Amino acid sequence: MKDSHINIVSFNVPYPANYGGIIDVFYKLKALHDIGVHVYLHCFDYGRGDQTELNKYCKKVYYYKRKTGLLYSLKKMPYIVFSRSNKKLLNNLLTNDYPIIFEGLHTCYFLDSHLLKNRTKIVRAHNIEHQYYHFLQKQEPRALKRLYFKNAARKLEKYESILNQATNIAAISPNDFNYFNSNYQNAFWLPPFHPNNDIKVQIGSGNYALYHGNLSVPENIKAAIFLIGAFSNAKNVNIIFAGKNPSSKLDKAIKEKSNMKIVANPSYSEMNNLIADAHIHLLPTFQPTGIKLKLIASLFAGRHCIVNNEMIVGTGLENLCHRANSENEFIAQTDKLMKLPFENKDLILRKEVLSKRFDNKRNAELILAQINKVGLQP
Repeated sequence: MKDSHINIVSFNVPYPANYGGIIDVFYKLKALHDIGVHVYLHCFDYGRGDQTELNKYCKKVYYYKRKTGLLYSLKKMPYIVFSRSNKKLLNNLLTNDYPIIFEGLHTCYFLDSHLLKNRTKIVRAHNIEHQYYHFLQKQEPRALKRLYFKNAARKLEKYESILNQATNIAAISPNDFNYFNSNYQNAFWLPPFHPNNDIKVQIGSGNYALYHGNLSVPENIKAAIFLIGAFSNAKNVNIIFAGKNPSSKLDKAIKEKSNMKIVANPSYSEMNNLIADAHIHLLPTFQPTGIKLKLIASLFAGRHCIVNNEMIVGTGLENLCHRANSENEFIAQTDKLMKLPFENKDLILRKEVLSKRFDNKRNAELILAQINKVGLQP
């Protein structure tokens, strides 16, 4: 690459890095900074405000107001895209000729601008967005919200063809790579960036199983309710549910369960301790999109992981986990693994797989290699 400079266009202010895609954005820009890249960050603000922490890793940070409200959801263009159509972004991108990483379809309003025709433009695909919205529709109990998700999925599927204007698509999982490469022939696999620099799994045993995540979102509530139902009579296994803003539905579901408890809004260090000390990580999901960062966190810092097919298939992490797809299978795997300490041979396998594809420094260098490979477009 001619100069080690990159523009990153983020769908939200990427700090604090405390949920899904924004974790990927923050640790990506941090990893690029750590290998000597000058990052020009452009981010849409709709409540987080200026974050001085970002100045440590960025040459310059630009903030843009996102257009929110019902009016914008009535447009033909997807709401998540049109609401980020700030002309100031385009003007600022034109002040340099550096490559641009567009974080998600959300930020692609200017991807097809003739003014950016000769630029290297990489779109980071955090999900296959229309599939993600279809899953949101299926899980949503309110009719009006279901209709919104259905319409959003339809608009996103139609809008996705704008990716033909990207130099490359950086898919977050092998599964997503297969989809994007078959449709646009310009994808490469760029695993998720995350806060784990080292593999810190403790050899030995713990005395409880753990489910962790944001406990206020429908996807995680559904997974937690599934586990509560599965283990309601398994008095020999203690289960902790830990995470942000637990739903009252969960409180009610475990009220009479002597072997279960909720740890609400644990601090960063408390959550790390819960992950490290657990013997088993229970990781079902019913939304098989992208790759779940809770799986990455559990593999870098936790012992045995039990997952269902939706959590693991097409992630490149299949060999590190134990499979279970029904209540009975989760119970059987848990009973078996509670008797088995996490051993050094298990740790060796983790290190072999994770250091090969899920190392932040290596993946930051992969971005530069991809830019060097494509160069500026003619």
